[in-house]
Amino acid sequence: MEYVEIKLTLAPVQPFADIIMAELSEKGFESFMETNDGLLAYIPLQQYNTENLKQVLSSVVGCEIKCEEKTLPDQDWNATWEKSHQPVMVEDYCWIYAPFHNSNPSAKYNILIEPKMSFGTAHHPTTYMMIELLNNENLTGKRVLDMGCGTGVLSIFAEKKGASFVEAIDNDEWAYKNALENVENNTCHNIKILLGDAALLTSDKRFDMVVANINRNILLRDMQTYISVLAEGGTMLMSGFYEHDIPVIRTKAEELGLHYDHHITRMDWAAVKFIK
Repeated sequence: MEYVEIKLTLAPVQPFADIIMAELSEKGFESFMETNDGLLAYIPLQQYNTENLKQVLSSVVGCEIKCEEKTLPDQDWNATWEKSHQPVMVEDYCWIYAPFHNSNPSAKYNILIEPKMSFGTAHHPTTYMMIELLNNENLTGKRVLDMGCGTGVLSIFAEKKGASFVEAIDNDEWAYKNALENVENNTCHNIKILLGDAALLTSDKRFDMVVANINRNILLRDMQTYISVLAEGGTMLMSGFYEHDIPVIRTKAEELGLHYDHHITRMDWAAVKFIK
């Protein structure tokens, strides 16, 4: 599969790189890589629409933007990614690394992620924060639902922390296949990866925790379905939105019976914990 690489040079880089990433992700862009002077964005060639890109960039005020694009064969993408991709240490306990890096014996948790075109290598603040929130939870023997699982990194972390069963769902076939690969590479036995969306959450399912790192619009649309499969007293962790989006997320959650516990922020992004 061929991809289009969009190279954006931004002045200033932040907070505009994060804003543009969020907007482009809703236009079909699947993966992003931050650079010293901006952002690289990737989308399958057959899904690329120049008008969508122009619409997003023209809506950004207060940032000087230079844009270049090129078609990038999948094989070349992997080589490019390997050259620039770096491992991530979440605080001092979780080392997330690729096959071309070494594990870290000083970290309590080592997670091997094949960094293809799926979201979720902890480079992005939302994934990083979700791992932080999960680390503070007692997951021993718990059933966990991971919506919008991307690479499966949160599911893998949940199993390593003792979850007895994790159901991970993503509607992107590339992410689904990547998650299957990562689950196998981490020798996980309690994770079930599904291709689909909230429609898979039937009434017979029940979870002690729901984690959803997606985006504001999908969270607002599907939150009621997520809550319907969350056990009483269960925990919901949500991210994929900015700090200024917390009021609308909180209002919706409380209307649906959740209790706000607390939130954390990183680079203007937010992650929130609720209790049912």
